[in-house]
Amino acid sequence: MAAFPFAISAVAVILCSVLLPPSSCSPICAARTQDHVRTAFHFQPAKNWQNDPNGPVYFNGMYHLFYQYNPHGALWDVGNLSWGHTVSGDLVNWADLGNALDPTAPFDANGCASGSVTVLPDGNPVILYSGIDAARRQVQNIAIPKNPRDPLLREWTKPSYNPVVPVPADVSPDNFRDPTTAWLGRDGLWRFAVSAVAGGVGSTLVYRSADFLRWERRAAPLHASRDAVMAECPDLFPVASPGVPEGLDASAAAARHVLKVSMPDTLQDYYAVGRYDEETDTFTPDGEEDAREFGDYRRWRRIDHGHLYASKTFFDARRSRRVLWAWVNESDSETDDVARGWSGLQSFPRALWLDAGGRQLVQWPVEEIETLRRKHKAMVGTEVEAGGLREVEGVESSQADVDVAFEVTSLERAEGLDPSRLMDPDALCAEKGASVRGGVGPFGLLVMASGDDLREHTAVFFRVFRLLHEYTVLMCTDLTRSSTKTGVYKPIHGGFVNVDIEKDKSISLRTLIDRSIVESFGAGGRTCMTARVYPDHVARCSSHMYVFNNGSDAVKVPKLEAWELATASVNAIAAEEGDGLAASGDMCKSTAYY
Repeated sequence: MAAFPFAISAVAVILCSVLLPPSSCSPICAARTQDHVRTAFHFQPAKNWQNDPNGPVYFNGMYHLFYQYNPHGALWDVGNLSWGHTVSGDLVNWADLGNALDPTAPFDANGCASGSVTVLPDGNPVILYSGIDAARRQVQNIAIPKNPRDPLLREWTKPSYNPVVPVPADVSPDNFRDPTTAWLGRDGLWRFAVSAVAGGVGSTLVYRSADFLRWERRAAPLHASRDAVMAECPDLFPVASPGVPEGLDASAAAARHVLKVSMPDTLQDYYAVGRYDEETDTFTPDGEEDAREFGDYRRWRRIDHGHLYASKTFFDARRSRRVLWAWVNESDSETDDVARGWSGLQSFPRALWLDAGGRQLVQWPVEEIETLRRKHKAMVGTEVEAGGLREVEGVESSQADVDVAFEVTSLERAEGLDPSRLMDPDALCAEKGASVRGGVGPFGLLVMASGDDLREHTAVFFRVFRLLHEYTVLMCTDLTRSSTKTGVYKPIHGGFVNVDIEKDKSISLRTLIDRSIVESFGAGGRTCMTARVYPDHVARCSSHMYVFNNGSDAVKVPKLEAWELATASVNAIAAEEGDGLAASGDMCKSTAYY
């Protein structure tokens, strides 16, 4: 298969190490205006297609990310994918290490699909992945480092005894994939979960092994859905006590676990908090109500209420936290992908933990993003009148981190809401968009905006409703005016925020803006939304950011902080000599894309 053309115009001296936070890198890269969609600090390969994050792991002082990768072009094509491999010292700057796995054996001849990395007690890592074999059956394989003493894990060997788990007789051969990170039980047996359609039912199966080579399927699934659709990319992990912002190793004993699945029919990631029974290897969600609804994934909580899929977590032993990655695909056309020479991003890494109530996850950008902060702008004690707009000046707003608090002094004018509308926040956001005058709200941010005319802008905002004797807060990301370009998918995302606005009288919003992606975190990360945007005006470096209020009463902004973010070094070099980490630097100093 011929590779798509992808011209690199220049390669220059690289200044900053990927192992250290950037301290002297230029904050804005003018060369990126040649491809104004390409991001500055989100992970993406130098070129070609990527999708699911695979096997993120912290090993020997380094962060490794493997990912689904087509080395031959910018499209998924026939799905005959490899595993790309990149390494970092800080989760921000990344060095490419080439492909870890390619489809070269009978047991993965048609693709190396998703999987995980597990570090064994002897300190050696093992890849567990789905291969699409020569007969196009999905089977489970392992790979081991060619040189376990190589701290970068640059080469991997696929043993000839693969597959370690062939397709069971009752499992659909094209629906058996995505093994999780393995965990070690108190009985000394390893376990992993894998997605399947077993007996016509979408299931998450569990396998056990004493030696990581010979695996036996458990009689009962970890989870089975009443729907026949298979849940992809499962992830089971323990969580610390409610409100404790820490993570646990996959094998740690814990009172509570989280089970997350990705649903191909809705292209959304869902999760439930509950209890994992090691004796039966089954998972039961908390609460009787949740247990009744567990078979219907549409009633689970969502990882993200926007544009995000195939999320995968790992335990970061360096900082005792659990970190989430996720694939964020493009929303314009395949023709655009081919013209750019690349497709797909990873969300910025998020730490996640159980909230104080113990019923949902909190997500927050990892603190290392602060190493990219440069110019700073603060607004204190601002009030935005009804119908008002305040520009946030002094930072490059197409590459920024903004954190703002809104204070609501009165809920008297909150609009009434029929409880039935709680089932479809996307539809409610579409009906009650940013331009629709409300009672309490909409108020929030206009980002990636084209100056005074606002012909292009993305609105991220809140609106407060009254429900009988209580209030609820709706969070929306409105993309309908995000681009004047044709052929762009411009939905409206919505989700409710679990806050007591009557008691707190305030709500916060943090938004990461990176040229073609906007990630927003409402109420300290209780509700998250990711969006892809393609404004034409960004090519002219004329993006603006505003605080707005389209409610009936003034809204106070006690504090807003915005930082212009530097450009990270993301796969700017390949490891070809020595340890592969000879200087790397700001993308402005390395590669310009045309």
